[in-house]
Amino acid sequence: MKSWVSLIIVTIVNANTRQRGQISSENPLAMSRARVYADINVHRPRDYWDYESLAVQWGDQDDYEVVRKVGRGKYSEVFEGINITNNEKCVIKILKPVKKKKIKREIKILQNLCGGPNIVKLLDIVRDQHSKTPSLIFEYVNSTDFKILYPTLSDYDIRYYIYELLKVLSSYLLANLTDTELQALDYCHSQGIMHRDVKPHNVMIDHELRKLRLIDWGLAEFYHPGKEYNVRVASRYFKGPELLVDLQDYDYSLDMWSLGCMFAGMIFRKEPFFYGHDNHDQLVKIAKVLGTDELNAYLNKYHLVLDPQLDALVGRHSRKPWSKFINADNQHLVSPEAIDFLDKLLRYDHQDRLTAREAMAHPYFFQVRSAENSRIRTQ
Repeated sequence: MKSWVSLIIVTIVNANTRQRGQISSENPLAMSRARVYADINVHRPRDYWDYESLAVQWGDQDDYEVVRKVGRGKYSEVFEGINITNNEKCVIKILKPVKKKKIKREIKILQNLCGGPNIVKLLDIVRDQHSKTPSLIFEYVNSTDFKILYPTLSDYDIRYYIYELLKVLSSYLLANLTDTELQALDYCHSQGIMHRDVKPHNVMIDHELRKLRLIDWGLAEFYHPGKEYNVRVASRYFKGPELLVDLQDYDYSLDMWSLGCMFAGMIFRKEPFFYGHDNHDQLVKIAKVLGTDELNAYLNKYHLVLDPQLDALVGRHSRKPWSKFINADNQHLVSPEAIDFLDKLLRYDHQDRLTAREAMAHPYFFQVRSAENSRIRTQ
């Protein structure tokens, strides 16, 4: 395990940052508030969301061995590993040097969500005795690269996996929820948490077992109404318009935009769906599909003004009908209910998007819900 240290890239290369000052606020008091679960953390005890006070309980690093590298990100290196005490596979996420509070935030959120639907299980937390480099130990998922898997998915497969990202049969019900279905995103949102990095890379699918796990909670954050958050979250192709226009008091609905981008890529077989070359161009690509009239209405509602340079780049565009993206290769995946579902996710105004709970009730998932209900009745 001491060899882990050599696997770490010590220096984090900062990603290209977006120039600030893209917007000006005509009314700094114009605030946005989540329309669901806004006060979850207000009513929770402080130790639920105060991750900076977390006392980490460290496990024994020598219980694990690295097998092979399986991925890397801005903040970590990821390896397949093995727990030598029970010979079980695991995933070892070795964290690059970052502020302690960011590490504590990820750990606290994973602990709070433990046992939730389709959320990757945190098994252990260890660190190197000499370098103090921390590592998170997760359950192993035998996933297929989405670039290989997605082009093979049937219409029903897409409905099923998007539904799996939204739902679960769970005993972790809140007092005000009476049915037995909770969504993966709705679960984390109902726990006062935004994922902030929903994308295909973070949705592990074991297609043989039809098992899905939402991973990488490193950018996740607790939602507090009125708080201004960093807009440098999410991956470019999945960034909501609120991030691209510097609206900082965003909420859980950011995850629903990202889910919408992911869904559009799946049904139209166009990955990524919005392919911007930088953050400015990302907004341009969105505007060329959703149009600029609704963008301007969004900006006006929240008293935002685009920087003149960005405004010139965005230009003026009419809305493009979703039907323009249908072709011979994807037409079997694009039903009227799929278009309706997509249209209710990809909205400029974050408050107009479906919530995760509303999304699960959409007619697009009728067939999946029926199959699920039949399975439950036969158990």
